[in-house]
Amino acid sequence: MAQPEERRTPSEPRTPSEPRTAREAGDAREPSAARDWTDGHVARWQPVLPDLDPVVEGAVTRMKKLSVHLRRVREQSLVDFDLERHEFDTLHKIAGRGGSAAPSELAQDLDLAPASVSGRLDALEKRGFVRRTQSTTDRRRVVVELTDAGHETWLGAMDVLGHEEYRLLGVLSPEERALLNGMLRRVMVEAESTEPTRHW
Repeated sequence: MAQPEERRTPSEPRTPSEPRTAREAGDAREPSAARDWTDGHVARWQPVLPDLDPVVEGAVTRMKKLSVHLRRVREQSLVDFDLERHEFDTLHKIAGRGGSAAPSELAQDLDLAPASVSGRLDALEKRGFVRRTQSTTDRRRVVVELTDAGHETWLGAMDVLGHEEYRLLGVLSPEERALLNGMLRRVMVEAESTEPTRHW
């Protein structure tokens, strides 16, 4: 006859061999145990491709979907700030050079012909986002500068994406974010080792 279970005080640990109740198991689950779209995707393809590694497929698919999600947020931010993609890209490159740049530098950064850059700057200047002035050190050189309106518009569009990035990674602890960043760096080092030098 089975003996009644001994009562134990709350401070008494359960030995490793003793099973946990369903409620205890559920309470111990990580929040990440929730299923996402990719779980269904992997489950659907595993019978079709028996050699499919569910971990690799899951990780790669999630990275792809996260990239698409962030791209959609960025595109919506451009709509919200009444910016065309090429306008944002030009403002972004000027901001990345400290708020001012020569047209030739922008042509190099944007991988465009000088005439194309000139057309972009004409449009941005009309909108009050940039101004072109002569260099104080070389009167033959033109300098393109972000105006206050241009800087605020660029920064506003950037903030939308930045807030979403922090929201998503906010589900991880600082230690987990650092670990994720390090692991992704290792993956990218391998990817970049077989790719020509490029700005991702």
